[in-house]
Amino acid sequence: MPIYLLLINALGFALMCIDKYKAKQNLWRIPEKTLFFVALLGGSLGCLLGMYAVRHKTKHARFVVGMPLIMGIQIVLLLFLLK
Repeated sequence: MPIYLLLINALGFALMCIDKYKAKQNLWRIPEKTLFFVALLGGSLGCLLGMYAVRHKTKHARFVVGMPLIMGIQIVLLLFLLK
């Protein structure tokens, strides 16, 4: 489980960085649903860190609210499962 979380969060971080690069270069972009899907799979922390590290999607309410919400739900679920 820890290895999975490390990998999925690294993927989330990388996808945010890659999408920011592609946005600046006017290249084909990573779909938003893909970014949210990776977050839902457990990569919400990586996506959040990537968002703020490269200042990507930080003006989009869907991301500013959605990513922390997903992470909060995941933390609550994790705490519930560890009880």
